[in-house]
Amino acid sequence: MMSGWSNWSGSVTAQPGVTGRPRNLDELAGLVRQAQKVRVVGAGHSFMPLVHTDDTLISLADLEGRIDIAADRKTVWAPAGWSLDRLTGALWEAGLSMINQGDINPQSLAGATATGTHGTGAELGSIATQACGFRLMQADGSLIECGPGLHADLYEAQRLSLGLFGAATEIRIEVLPAYHLEERISRMRLGEVAERLDELAAATRHMEFFVFPYSDHVIFKTLHPAEPEGEFVDSADIDETVFRLVCELGAAATPMIPTLQRMLMRMSGQQTRRIGPAWKIFPSERTIRFEEMEYELPRANGMQTLKAAIDHIRSRRMPIAFPFEFRLTAGDDIWMSPFNKGAGASISFHQYAGMPWRSAFGEIEAILQAGEGRPHWAKRHTLATADVYRLYPRTPDFLAAREAADPQQKFANAHLTELFGLDSSRAGKAA
Repeated sequence: MMSGWSNWSGSVTAQPGVTGRPRNLDELAGLVRQAQKVRVVGAGHSFMPLVHTDDTLISLADLEGRIDIAADRKTVWAPAGWSLDRLTGALWEAGLSMINQGDINPQSLAGATATGTHGTGAELGSIATQACGFRLMQADGSLIECGPGLHADLYEAQRLSLGLFGAATEIRIEVLPAYHLEERISRMRLGEVAERLDELAAATRHMEFFVFPYSDHVIFKTLHPAEPEGEFVDSADIDETVFRLVCELGAAATPMIPTLQRMLMRMSGQQTRRIGPAWKIFPSERTIRFEEMEYELPRANGMQTLKAAIDHIRSRRMPIAFPFEFRLTAGDDIWMSPFNKGAGASISFHQYAGMPWRSAFGEIEAILQAGEGRPHWAKRHTLATADVYRLYPRTPDFLAAREAADPQQKFANAHLTELFGLDSSRAGKAA
């Protein structure tokens, strides 16, 4: 049983009245039926209060289940509460891999799809685009399945759901035969990356880079399918021992941050290469706590917006300890996806958890919004209801599907009620 809860960064806390880790569907149904309000939590890697509740908070990490592989081996039904780490390990044992992953893997499959979590790859969509079916427990404890041609409106809304339509118990995802990836990490000048962005993106399946706001160089990282080659050696894209020291020194003496970042980049010039199983190469260990905001922009606006954000930080001498992360993602057709306007560039802005972040996030958010960006739903943002309707034309369809699925608003917490302008007076009342 869980008690008091906090997210990974420690910036969101809750004291749910009831917590549970059901082991089977009967236990889950009992918790859901008895609750006036219920939210389902994964690894707590959301920086917004998406699962905050003072009623019932449920983890599905212990729910019984297994992967069920389709006869053609192109899709599997997977337990929604499994972490991506557990899921990808089980897939690998079965000779399969996910199409794409992000750079961390503790998140639950349900949490990753429900928020539009993504990796990088100019022609690859978010994890939500890999989902092609859902089994949900509804407010009355009953189960419903949706997919293409089956409860179509529920399916379209559930593809990026923010947990508003029920507790996902299983998700059908598209998969590939197990593959290996070659990882290359090098140091490049930011100006060169900006000039060659399209060329660099076209040259490899996955491309991303990290840039500290006070350095003119980037840590440039590519991943590309490759044949196995020798014994896999685990390593990191950033030396966290050195980086942690830089963060601690910067927090203690903020005027040192520009010098420390340039020094760190001089130490990060060595090129590295390794090949390993995709599920081992995709994620990196992130043990240094941070707060994060991320905006998804039209690809054509990505680099110029990143430069504008860096210029702003430098001109204001803002004490930002962490680097920006820049990634590419394909467009999609999901109602509430920030990538549904076409090819995207993703800019992630972080601050060390031991340092103030709110005012800096407000300043950088304005720049990202000026670049026509839309926020990652699980990362820090200040959208209001009017913004949601303006940015997402299918919001009325999404909310109509939500109303049909959960008229009592059992799965809507205070944050989501405010964000979508739901009628809070109806919450918890009989339909």
